[in-house]
Amino acid sequence: MKIDVVHPGELGRSEMIKWRSIQKGTPSLASPFLSPEFTVAVGRLRSKARVAVLSDGAEIVGFFPFERRGLGHGVPICSGHNDCQGLVSLPGLEWDPQELLRACGLAVWEFDHLVDGQIPLAKYHKVRLPSPIMDLSAGFDPFVSQLRRRKSKFKELTRTRRKLEREVGELRFVFDTHDAGALRVVMAWKSAQYLRSGWADRFASPFMVGLLELLLETRSESFSGVMSMLYAGDEPVAGHFGLRSDRVLALWFPSYDTRFRIYGPGLIMNLDLAQGAWAAGMQDVDMGPGDEPYKQWFRSRDGVVARGRVVRRSAGGGLHWVRQESAERVHHAILQSPSLHRVAQRARVAYARADSALRRRAATEIVGDEIVRHAN
Repeated sequence: MKIDVVHPGELGRSEMIKWRSIQKGTPSLASPFLSPEFTVAVGRLRSKARVAVLSDGAEIVGFFPFERRGLGHGVPICSGHNDCQGLVSLPGLEWDPQELLRACGLAVWEFDHLVDGQIPLAKYHKVRLPSPIMDLSAGFDPFVSQLRRRKSKFKELTRTRRKLEREVGELRFVFDTHDAGALRVVMAWKSAQYLRSGWADRFASPFMVGLLELLLETRSESFSGVMSMLYAGDEPVAGHFGLRSDRVLALWFPSYDTRFRIYGPGLIMNLDLAQGAWAAGMQDVDMGPGDEPYKQWFRSRDGVVARGRVVRRSAGGGLHWVRQESAERVHHAILQSPSLHRVAQRARVAYARADSALRRRAATEIVGDEIVRHAN
């Protein structure tokens, strides 16, 4: 097998067509995060983005998108924000992870949302996680019938929807708007949510702001960014930016205006998202891993993603293994000690807030008023 490594921007039209063809013919690879358009968009903003192109003779048989970091450390494309990772290959392809890493110049490749069904990587799994899915393959009405069986929750959703309409204004849902202003609103809501929760603000990074703006403009038959908004009268109350392939809508950045939290606008929007996805021809809404209550309530079934790493049999791989094992032992000790866990939690919150503030300050100095406009 021949493996060539290129920057995503170097992929030609024939490679893009082949990538889409492989993805379309393999249901397990239907996530938009595995689409060539996603990798190409990231590549426009990150110089260290790469794609390994696997060929058997004259035929291309697979694509492996990744990013290089220092000391031979490899991660999935858009690591930290990518909810579905792995090799996009023809069904039944036999391949060796060690050979792939060697060709990519990597000592290690870490993954945290590896798509299920990547058999050569199974022995490298450290944790397997459920990823709740809204199944719309039978239609939207059967999906709603499933929700109705959870009587108290569905009644509450119906009640709060009517209350929101009565007290604020008639509800209007736009599944797919190209409005960059709507995207800025959702990013601002999400940044505030990160700050409240003590998590690092993803949108303090100019890269993430730029990526979402780029994805909003990316349109093909099999991929696009999807900006959705729920309005009550003239008020935007909830919104979501995600990605779609021809059969999957991937939830990514849902948020809402906290002034309307008593109405549960996020839950109302989720049901509208499912209906919009079904009307647009999609069969699944992938909510991503996590035990948030809303995911458990809306789920029809679970997909599976895995976390782990492939370490090459090399000096660089051995160095990474030693460093990672030491870090994991410290992490385990913290989890076993309530007092250490409390101290670590306070430190994490303080660090996240300080990091977000510094990132925003740096972003403002770099790109001036444009970033300030997005942050607001």
